[in-house]
Formats: sequence, structure tokens, C-alpha cells
Amino acid sequence: MSEAYDHNHPTLVLARELISRRSVTPNDEGCQPLMAERLAKLGFSIEEMVFADTTNMWARRNTSGPVFCFAGHTDVVPAGDESAWHTPPFEPVDKDGVLYGRGAADMKGSLAAMIVATERFIEKHPNHTGSLAYLITSDEEGPFINGTVKVIETLEARNEKITWCLVGEPSSTNYCGDVVKYGRRGSLTGYLSIAGIQGHVAYPHLARNPVHQAAPAIAELAAELWDNGNAAFPPTSMQIVDMQAGTGATNVVPGKLNVTFNLRFSTESTAEGLKQRILAILDKHELTYSIDWILNGLPFLTEQGSLVTATKAAITKIIGQEPELSTAGGTSDGRFIAPTGAQVIELGPVNASIHKVNEHVSHRDLIQLTDMYEAILEHILVDE
Repeated sequence: MSEAYDHNHPTLVLARELISRRSVTPNDEGCQPLMAERLAKLGFSIEEMVFADTTNMWARRNTSGPVFCFAGHTDVVPAGDESAWHTPPFEPVDKDGVLYGRGAADMKGSLAAMIVATERFIEKHPNHTGSLAYLITSDEEGPFINGTVKVIETLEARNEKITWCLVGEPSSTNYCGDVVKYGRRGSLTGYLSIAGIQGHVAYPHLARNPVHQAAPAIAELAAELWDNGNAAFPPTSMQIVDMQAGTGATNVVPGKLNVTFNLRFSTESTAEGLKQRILAILDKHELTYSIDWILNGLPFLTEQGSLVTATKAAITKIIGQEPELSTAGGTSDGRFIAPTGAQVIELGPVNASIHKVNEHVSHRDLIQLTDMYEAILEHILVDE
């Protein structure tokens, strides 16, 4: 059983309001207006940016630099089979110091903590240095085409720069603040189609089996050492995620093999370099193929600097322990923000239940996360 915390803490109250909105990607369902109303009262100018089916919000308080930005998303993944949930996914339920609901950990709890931390910070420091900003999207869990990437393009076009960015992704492993993400691996997906000649299995000399032809090349790709990683990143890895061939009949040699693979790559490799090496292996095996690429994101790393220092100090102040810095896990919207030159970190609650049934977050985590966010603002935007 979790420790008892104030059931009516403002972060918990706001988190429940956000969870109760069925904002499945790319729908926002009023989450951003709810946040915007709170921010407007604090002196933020609110700019709605709608691109196709995606609602985004850029909110900023003050016009001078430097700029500290909270970034996050109001969209959630589908609940799946709602009968498998112990509690209705879009009806927030508190039990034994834990808040249940879709988005509780990823990442409506973080959004609530950001808002409450900002309110408390501005009450204490209405004349803080620089600017405070929010970049919020409703398309992070989906195709990520019309969300953060489009907002960043808009900001870059008018030379509006973010200095420090805290993304509220659930970074923690065992307790809130034990892990901070200060970088992410790049992600490159390949859609490979290998051509053969369809025919009858009894007459293989009249056919060309693309599965047989591709097998040695696929084995070589799977065994390849792409790089050795470095102090911040593990070695680049490649995984075959899908293979399809055949007609469904047992007496037909397939005429085509489709293979989908993904590489998660460190800063020791480049997307172009990886592409060239993969093509060289395919060509060596004399395959007839076509390939399409999707670069989902480049790797980034926020070096030890003011944001990392402030984050470590804030976490240590609140829980008495210094966090581990990590680049593990999947991609996040930080990959769109870091290339602008911003320092980017990710700090949020425990990620063990994200995207699962019965997603949840402890009251303690959200309350401590609020304190951490406020302490980070104190370190960054208050002159000593």
C-alpha cells in the first residue's frame, strides 16, 4: 500500500480532470483549453496551432530570453479492451494512494504537475528572469506529423528559440526521480521488398524463392556490429520486426518477401552511414530489392550543463538522492526540440504501467514531481 497523501492536492485534482477527457490520439478533447485557462491567469500569452487533425498549444510568459519550456502531450494511446481494466480507463479512480486511468503516467500526471508547479513558482517569483513557456501537442502517441515537429518549425521560422526544455515523459523506473533521460537514440526504419519468381513448389527450377535468397543477407544484417556505443549510449541495435511472404497456399513458392526492420542508433553512427552499410550487404548477396526508409528521429544528448545540473539538484533536494542519467528507451518529442540547440531532459513518473491496462501513478510520485518541477524553475529562472 502506498503512503497516504492529500487526496485533494491540486496536482491530483487537475490530473483527474485531464484523465477524464478521452483524448485518444490525435484528439485533445479540451485538455489544452483547460491548461490554457490556468496559464492565461498567470500572464501567459496563448497561441493555438492547429495542423490538420492535431491541436497544439504554444504558451509563453514574458518575451525576453532565456526561455524555459515545459513540453508534453495531451493525447493518450487507446485503452484497448476496456473490460480488462479494473476501473474504467477514462474515469479516474483513487485507491490506496494510487491514481488509475489512461494517461495517469503518460503523461497527464506530468502535465498537472507542470501547471501546479508553475502556479506556485509564479506566485513566489512574479518577476522571474527570462521567459516561461509551454509546448503541448495532441499528436505524440500517433504519427507525430502535425504535432511538436510543426510547432518547432513555426518557432524556428520566426527565430523564437527555446533555451531549456523539460519533457514530462515518464522517465522513472522504480520511484519518481530515480532516472532522468538526458538524451535518446536515433530511430531508422527500413521497409525492404525482395523480389523473386512465384511458382509451384514441385518445380523449384522454374521459380526463385525470395525467402531462400534473402536468408543469408538477413542473417548477416542481424549479426552485424554497427558500433560499440559510447559512455552515454549503448551500441546501435537492429531488429527485424516483420516478415511476410507467401500466398497462404502450401504448394506455392512466394514471389516477394517483405521485411521491416528498425535500428536504434547511437551518436557513434549516422542514418546515412547505416543506410549505406545495409545496402552494401544487400548488394553483396545479389538480391533484387527495393527499400523505403523512414527516419523517425536523430540521436541527441544534452551535455552536463545548467539544465542537467538544476535537475539533479532539484531531485536531490526533494527525495535526497541523485538521479541516474540515461538515454535508454524509445523516442520522444525531445528529438524535435534538441536539434534547435535547446538543452533537453525528460523527467516524469514511473513508467512501468504506461500503455498497459490499469495504467496508474502513485499520489506520492505526482506530488513529489510537482515539487521537483518547481525546484528546477527556482534553479533556472531565479537570480541568486
